[in-house]
Amino acid sequence: MHQEMIEEIKKACQVMNEGGVILYPTDTIWGIGCDATNEEAVRRVYQIKQRSDSKAMLVLVDSSVKVDFYVQDVPDVAWDLIELADKPITIIYSGARNLAPNLLAEDGSVGIRVTNEEFSKRLCRQFRKAIVSTSANVSGQPSPGNFSEISEELKSMVDYVVKYRQAEMERPKPSGIIKLGKGGVIKIIRE
Repeated sequence: MHQEMIEEIKKACQVMNEGGVILYPTDTIWGIGCDATNEEAVRRVYQIKQRSDSKAMLVLVDSSVKVDFYVQDVPDVAWDLIELADKPITIIYSGARNLAPNLLAEDGSVGIRVTNEEFSKRLCRQFRKAIVSTSANVSGQPSPGNFSEISEELKSMVDYVVKYRQAEMERPKPSGIIKLGKGGVIKIIRE
């Protein structure tokens, strides 16, 4: 792993440990991120996005092992979905725990994605906590496909903008979203 990425991860972790908000590349689109256990930091992300707390935001973790820590009862089918997914997939679990309460949906559920992209995976591993990941746009405006489409206004509102992968021009798709209900009921929300 080259020095630039190590430095960026160190800086991003430092900012999040102090309750700050970052702009960073993920396995899908660029995300606004913060410590997913810090209620104040989560509130700031809602402010930046200008959206109400009642809309939940998803979190990234670096391995499926971590899902267990943030969800009371992980349905067995979740492990298969994570393992077999050939593209990024966000799974919405009921019974979230150990996360900022204002991050959760009204029914106590949370969307978690295990990232396999190098930067965000290492960032999550080093930070040792789930990291919020929400698209880098003001609510209601289109999600930026790559870094060049993120508004200057939004960049100025976060505490740190990761320098890694800014030049990439491809437009990754958002993740698929699956909601797991009681008894292993699977509902596809976004393919």
